[in-house]
Amino acid sequence: MSKQLQDAYIVAATRAPIGKAPKGSYKNTRPDDLLATILKSMLAQAPGIDPSVIEDAIIGCAIPEAQQGLNVARIGALLSGLPNTVGGVTVNRFCASGLTALAMAADRIRVGEADAMIAGGIESMSMVPMMGNTPSLSPSIFERDENVGIAYGMGLTAEKVAQQWGVTRDAQDAFALASHEKAIKAQQAGEFTDEITPIEIVERFPNLATGDVSIKTRTLSLDEGPRPDTSIEGLGKLRPVFANKGSVTAGNSSQTSDGAGALLVVSEKILKQFNLTPLARFVSFAVRGVPPEIMGIGPKEAIPAALRAAGLRQQDMDWIELNEAFAAQALAVIKDLSLDTSKVNPMGGAIALGHPLGATGAIRAATVVHALRRHNLKYGMVTMCVGTGMGAAGIIERM
Repeated sequence: MSKQLQDAYIVAATRAPIGKAPKGSYKNTRPDDLLATILKSMLAQAPGIDPSVIEDAIIGCAIPEAQQGLNVARIGALLSGLPNTVGGVTVNRFCASGLTALAMAADRIRVGEADAMIAGGIESMSMVPMMGNTPSLSPSIFERDENVGIAYGMGLTAEKVAQQWGVTRDAQDAFALASHEKAIKAQQAGEFTDEITPIEIVERFPNLATGDVSIKTRTLSLDEGPRPDTSIEGLGKLRPVFANKGSVTAGNSSQTSDGAGALLVVSEKILKQFNLTPLARFVSFAVRGVPPEIMGIGPKEAIPAALRAAGLRQQDMDWIELNEAFAAQALAVIKDLSLDTSKVNPMGGAIALGHPLGATGAIRAATVVHALRRHNLKYGMVTMCVGTGMGAAGIIERM
């Protein structure tokens, strides 16, 4: 492992239940408010710490505009009640934004520049569409064939991967079904309880006859995406949505979602000063680029790099959260790296649980932290493909 000045420890990790977009439970919940709620819950998991020792909140967001624009990290930190002294910066690496935020927070601690940092992610796909409100691509992208892939929709990149790696429609649908089945099983067993902060949803219903507004509240405590009625027959009836003769469907692709996650990362000095219990240690992070038109294969380059940086082997990983942007790309990565499928997404992935873009990396990091402790495992990994052709991977060690 490359030398570092000090270790970065995770002492709190939580997330909101993932909501379906655009008509799920968070359809009227502002992302800055949801982020603030999760930051409050995260801080409550580290009782006794003085919030004034926290230097910065690094928050990932894939489409940082409109309701989640204007530096949503700083706004969320202020709305959460953190002191004015705690900074905030929003980072964007598309789907790996939340994971990149965690790596950046850990880096500040590992090089000795900070002792306490917040990392997280937020995304409302209900309020801010996938490409943003006014997407605009440079004409230069289309001047050279090698750059055209930048403009490909994510679904088309999945079709390219399916073609190039020979991933069949049947294999994709079977993978999607397994994702739902694992997620439902995990929900029923209470496997997500430790990592989830239940969110109170406030709904307002106007009465046109009286002019009054009725207010109802309910609590969301589970991800909305998993469907117990998913079947191979039902998945097989869905038509390809990105290419006429393709194999990628809405059923074997990740769901559009809303969500947030946050982690508190500290140095050993802070552990001792406030008598905190470390849940995990952030070990290593790597990002690698791949051709934009096959962006989904990115993790196959990032995973070996993160392992090398950590001085670990692939077989040392006990739990791997491989983001299921599409079944096609997840299967291609699994095949190329010969990943142990029993260790990949044991509780389902984004096809069932949802994928709130820039928040997913932080959400799945919280999953890994708590899963390692619950099952007495040592090493876990969060890895994902990234739009415009990248892969990212981070390794976490249970303490």
